Amino acid sequence: MALIQTSLIWVAYIAAVVLLLAIAGIFVFTYQTPRDRAASVTTVCIITTTALLATVLLLPVDVALVSSTSLSSQGRKKAWATPDRVDSIVYTLRVVYYTLYSLDAVLCLLVIPFTYFWYEEYDEDAAEHGEQTFGQRFWGALKYTVSFIFFVIIIFLVGFFVPFAKQAKRDDRLDLDYFRHLLQENHGERALSFALGLLSVVGTLIYILYTGAGLALLPVALIKSAPSISGPALAANTASQLEQNRERQRQLEGRNLGRQGGLDSRDRRELEALIREERTLIRRERLAAESTGERHFLVKAWNKIEAVFRPLKLLGGLILVIVALIIFASMLITGIDKAKNSICKSGCGYILGHINIFQPINWILVTSSKVFPIDYILFLLLVMFFFSASIVGIATVGIRFLWVTLFKIRKGRTSPQALLMATVMLTLIVLAINYSVAMVVAPQYATFGPQTFCDLEPRHPGEQPDCREHRSAIKPCTELAENPVAKEVCTPSVLSTFINRITINFPFFGIILFWAQFAFLGVYLIVFVTTLVKTPKLDQEQIDRDLEEDEEEGLLASTGRRLGATWQDITGRVRKTSEYGATNTEGERS
Repeated sequence: MALIQTSLIWVAYIAAVVLLLAIAGIFVFTYQTPRDRAASVTTVCIITTTALLATVLLLPVDVALVSSTSLSSQGRKKAWATPDRVDSIVYTLRVVYYTLYSLDAVLCLLVIPFTYFWYEEYDEDAAEHGEQTFGQRFWGALKYTVSFIFFVIIIFLVGFFVPFAKQAKRDDRLDLDYFRHLLQENHGERALSFALGLLSVVGTLIYILYTGAGLALLPVALIKSAPSISGPALAANTASQLEQNRERQRQLEGRNLGRQGGLDSRDRRELEALIREERTLIRRERLAAESTGERHFLVKAWNKIEAVFRPLKLLGGLILVIVALIIFASMLITGIDKAKNSICKSGCGYILGHINIFQPINWILVTSSKVFPIDYILFLLLVMFFFSASIVGIATVGIRFLWVTLFKIRKGRTSPQALLMATVMLTLIVLAINYSVAMVVAPQYATFGPQTFCDLEPRHPGEQPDCREHRSAIKPCTELAENPVAKEVCTPSVLSTFINRITINFPFFGIILFWAQFAFLGVYLIVFVTTLVKTPKLDQEQIDRDLEEDEEEGLLASTGRRLGATWQDITGRVRKTSEYGATNTEGERS
């Protein structure tokens, strides 16, 4: 029975990873530009995105496996859950975590930089004439990646030798089995803990700006944004405007045909303006044609699905606003609880012994975790909400260095270099999300799940106490539980142990990660209030300027709303406008 339950939990995780692979593919193909698509960039971005999401979504599996060893309704271990079996489960989870974390670090710090320079080294003209070989391109990319290799080595060497936990070891408040266990680790674990702690801090700084803003922008964007015109209608309107433009040019040229001196000054200015407008319309026509039929099939399928469910955007946006506010309240409650009731405050990175204030998200996940995979589905939706918010934040703010915009992230118009940079940022952000969800959004769920222990003395030495007749004696597992039964029954999740090990052994990281959560909430609140008061307007002149700067950039929608655009995007049929303003489908007349 135990083997079947464990197998089902892992099967659910594998199914989730397959789903994540599809989500990663949709994300990459939706945002990358078709003109400069490269197989190496596409593959690396999809693999990296899948790996980082698989890392954070291992938590529900972690909680389910350690919780499967106990009978939460009776507060005792199951008969088969011997110490050796429990240690085997924990060891397997630890191996999977270390593998995924190491894979994330290698992809973020080595593979993506190498892929970036590999793409930059490509010379199309030289390759066509056989002047650039694979080896030349490989060594050209590798020599720029060497600096990243040295950076990784330095991080692990510092983590391997840096003194740690001296203050924590002398702290009497940490004289508990749970915390003593956190202070006992080998040098390899210490190096990995330091490296991931450093990367999590860097990711948290990005997480504050981009995810905080995106969490507020995503729901409001669903409510307030709607396309003014469908893709097919845009193509038809642009073609009509282009024909009118060229007809006017022919009229001007015909009127001045044979005139000595050519066009007069007024006609010349008008013709020059028409020529500039023609170039803009040609670019816009190319973008419209691309949006209606020249993209990858995944992008076209996603656009169709998006058009079908467009009427539900308002309802979905309202639901996400409520969810975001509940997440905001939950994080604020946990933050206040940690700041006030942490047993060692900054000395151990504000580890909280147990929750003292009711917290809605944590309660929902703990309650649902009693019936797997309900909590897994809820957790998946929660993580995808944070991940989608991060993408919206990056797309809105852009990739910047201080006030200088380095890259713009737009659907169907993101260069390979920008896509790789965005993937690195998402990798770092997911490390921050991992801490935020596990330690702030749902700390009790992420640590012990639904595990409980029977707070009674056993009837006979060596036996587990029986709480079937004393339901009030069943207590939830916490880090501070020193009852001998609790030590035997309660098994903390591997992720919570790993994160707490980072914060207690390197308190500096824990302090930054904890107080950064309040900065995240502040950014969310500011952007949310600002977005409610003022919605950004789409400027047609800015659209045309973007088109002049880059033929592949431009916005295809304005601020108005038209329900007809939904049906046109699905069917591909265009509604014509009569001279009296009435609209009819093709083949009809007003």
